Amino acid sequence: MSKNTRFLLISLPASISPSNSHDEALTALRSAVTTDYGTVFPFSIPEFKIGTLDALVQQADELAKLEAGCEAVVGKFGDSLRTILEGDEGKIAQQKTVNDKPAEQYLKSFHWNKTKYQANKPLGEIIDTLHKEVTSIDNQVKDKYNSYNQIKTNLTSLQRKQTGNLSNKSLSNIVPASLLVQDSDYLETHLIAVPRTITKDFLRTYETLTPMVVPRSAVQGAADDEFTLYAVTTFKKHSHEFIHKCRESKWTPRDFKYKEGGKEEESKELERVGKEEKKIWGEALRLGRTAWGEGVMAWVHVLALRVFVETVLRYGLPLNFVCGLIRTTPKLAKKARSSLDVSYSYLGGNAFGRDKKGRVTKDDSSTSADMQAAGHMGDGGEYSPYVCYEFEIQ
Repeated sequence: MSKNTRFLLISLPASISPSNSHDEALTALRSAVTTDYGTVFPFSIPEFKIGTLDALVQQADELAKLEAGCEAVVGKFGDSLRTILEGDEGKIAQQKTVNDKPAEQYLKSFHWNKTKYQANKPLGEIIDTLHKEVTSIDNQVKDKYNSYNQIKTNLTSLQRKQTGNLSNKSLSNIVPASLLVQDSDYLETHLIAVPRTITKDFLRTYETLTPMVVPRSAVQGAADDEFTLYAVTTFKKHSHEFIHKCRESKWTPRDFKYKEGGKEEESKELERVGKEEKKIWGEALRLGRTAWGEGVMAWVHVLALRVFVETVLRYGLPLNFVCGLIRTTPKLAKKARSSLDVSYSYLGGNAFGRDKKGRVTKDDSSTSADMQAAGHMGDGGEYSPYVCYEFEIQ
């Protein structure tokens, strides 16, 4: 979905049309917004079982928190897809679908999912179902992506060992058994990676670095563009001191134990981890795609519930309202709302007035404080004479 798209979910009493007709009310809403500021689509919300007024006020608060949580997890799912697809926006966009539709198409054709969220259940149960679903999806994605990151780290480490320099790469296919003193009770061979710029210093001083270094034991085992690898033999009781002194001299001791067949074992491990990484990558991608779609679906259903609850609190019973989805842009959203304020300021009672030129004005902050206390502040803490929630799906 374009980053330049914003949606406004609006609810108004059907009485904005003389006939109280839903179709005429939707037409009136379209006329108030005009195509200059956005496009209005019908948005169908079923009627739910309503409890007490106190319960509705509490549910309005719960839904506000749940909606914020839905928006956050959808953002995290998008970030997960971005990570696994290495920031390829084209591929990422292909994965972001809801019920195999682009998110915008899903919104424009929204119908309440009566199979997943049974509208005949009490509102509290539906909210609880949505909360549990979002939490479950979030946990699944966390677990899968933690597994992927771990296997990716392991693979990167193994690959680095194959492609690095002599100070960090694997030595299994470089160091032969003949280079090392093995199975000795007193002697031990150390492999030291020395920067090529200071090999002369190393050869001149290594014998006197600590006591009991075997004279002339330094043997070159390998070399690359950056380092030369030497094998040096010392008595075991001075090994720790020798390694410490090497580090002080900016030479890199390599921790290596020769193992028969070690090269083949490393190759098999690299192949195994590579296959595992591909497998988990595919699983993480499929889960990320599914989770993003289900997260958006849950989010939109929570928004629908917010509109319904706010509509009941604001307009009362019996319910007779029209709900519309306005597709606009971040720049035009404010103008669309201003146009709606002008058309429907009379619904706001004392919260709205007119100046000397007849322009609609909002009353002072004390009125807004009263509205906020009553739970009618809508989105963003600013009172509107109609129910309105703004959102963007990225």
